[in-house]
Parts: sequence; C-alpha cells; structure tokens
Amino acid sequence: MPTTATTMKKTNTEIVTIERPFDVDGRCMDCLFKSFERLIQKYNLSYDDRQEFFSYFNLIVARCGSRPMPDVQRELSYKFREISGVADPYLDEKSESNQQALGLYKKWRMKVLESVDSFDAALRLSIAGNIMDYGPSAVFNVEQTIEQVMKANFAIDASETLKQRIKDAKSILFLGDNAGEIVFDKLFIEMLMHPHLTYAVRGGAMLNDATLTDTKEVGMDWVADVITNGYDASSTLLDHCSEAFLKEYRNADLIISKGQGNLEGLIQENDPRIFFLLMVKCDVMAEQLKVEKGSFVVFNQQVDS
Repeated sequence: MPTTATTMKKTNTEIVTIERPFDVDGRCMDCLFKSFERLIQKYNLSYDDRQEFFSYFNLIVARCGSRPMPDVQRELSYKFREISGVADPYLDEKSESNQQALGLYKKWRMKVLESVDSFDAALRLSIAGNIMDYGPSAVFNVEQTIEQVMKANFAIDASETLKQRIKDAKSILFLGDNAGEIVFDKLFIEMLMHPHLTYAVRGGAMLNDATLTDTKEVGMDWVADVITNGYDASSTLLDHCSEAFLKEYRNADLIISKGQGNLEGLIQENDPRIFFLLMVKCDVMAEQLKVEKGSFVVFNQQVDS
C-alpha cells in the first residue's frame, strides 16, 4: 500500500476525502477532481451516484502510483459513464467546438494566405486552437487566444527547425488533440502541402478529444490520411496504442504532437523526431518546461536541451 496524503474536497452536498500517494502531484488530482465535479453537476447525478463515484475516485487515486495521469483519467471516465449512463459526456461540446472553429477558419484562412509568413501564421493558429480544452476549465476564449498568440513571443521556439524538418521529411505523423482545435491543425496542414502526412486522433471518446467522427465533421480527410492511435486515453501512450498506429509512428521521419496530454505521454521517449506544439495551461507543465503558465511553445528536446 503506498504512502498517502489526505485532501478534503467539498462538493455541493457532501465532503469527499481524497487519498493520494505522495509521489503524485496533488495539483493533478485537484484538476481531475474539478473536471469530474463539473460533469456531475452538468448531468445532475444523485447523491448516491456522487458518493459511489467519489468512493471509486478515492480508490483509484490511492492506487495510481506512477501511472500516467491520462490513463488514470481514462479509468475514472469509464466509471463515470457506467454510473451516469452517458456514453460520451462531451459530445455536445465537441460538436460546438468544431462548428465554432469552422466559422473562424473561413476568416483566418484568408489572413494566413495574405500574411508575409504563412507558415508562421498557420503554426500560431494551430497552437492557439489548443485552448479548446475542457479538461482544465470549461471556459475559454478562442478569439482572444488567437489574438494573443499572433503577437506573442514563444517561450520555447523551435519553429525554424521545425520548418526545415518538414521540408526534409519524407513522411510526417501529426498527433491531434481536441475537437475544434483540429480545424486549426487542418489549416496548418493545408499550408504545409506535404504529400505524405498522416493525422492521428484518439481511438475512442475521452474528454473533448478529437475522434474519427470529428475529423469527418471538419474535413480533415481532405488534407491528410486520418487514423486513430487505437486507444481512448487523452494522450498518446505507446504501450497501449494499436500496432497499425505504432507502424506509422516508427516509420515517420517527423512527428508533430499537439497539446499537454500528448506531451505528458511522449516526453519520456526523448525522441528527436517529436516537436511539441501547445499552450501551457497548468503550473505542473509550466514547471516541467521551465516556462510561465499561459506560454506558447514549439518544443523539441534535441533542439532545446
């Protein structure tokens, strides 16, 4: 049994005690707790259902040890679905995000085409789209984030190296993240015009992460070959991915990875082929990358080590 610390959390109707191992960052547990508390309120779960879920939450958190947080989140999500009877808790949010982003796409595509540096403009839009994430928060402003990214200095900036690697790569694997965000990825991919680019999404519904359904809704299959990674965690966890995905992963000359979830799943690989594109949305990740929370980064471990 791992050594644990105890935290008291108060919901609308009860106090829940969360037991967590000392080797797990408590801020990650708090983030998980808040995301499920929002879902419980959204779907108006009964008192008994809440108690059942948070008892299970306690059990999983106390036993999670060094498991990746996306895998812990996945297990808790399965329990929430079982209790609530809701197969895809973020279905509406995903569709709304895709439609919002498609509306912005029409406006920004022309601006990108008319910009002095269309690669830089499209790259920045792709990173801005990473704000469309219902994990850390249910509230975000996409247009405001776009304006910020367009004027920002990247806290970590390997974009020029990325640009050259794209030109040199015979094959590119692009790892998608959230619904809505994938529309801005699509615009970036259009600007690249690479003949052998594969776009990968999750193998099933998890948070508001993009699935094959979302790629069809936004027309991603018009600009890239689309696959899934074969696993429904909110990350790319290679130990669980399908063999079909792993074949693409191994054979890619260049890997473009979007979002914090994919960073968390792949950073330990120390793979020089991977460029991480994201907005840093939490203190834990900010500390790991040694940047300020809210920063925008284009990060490659070989370039930035």
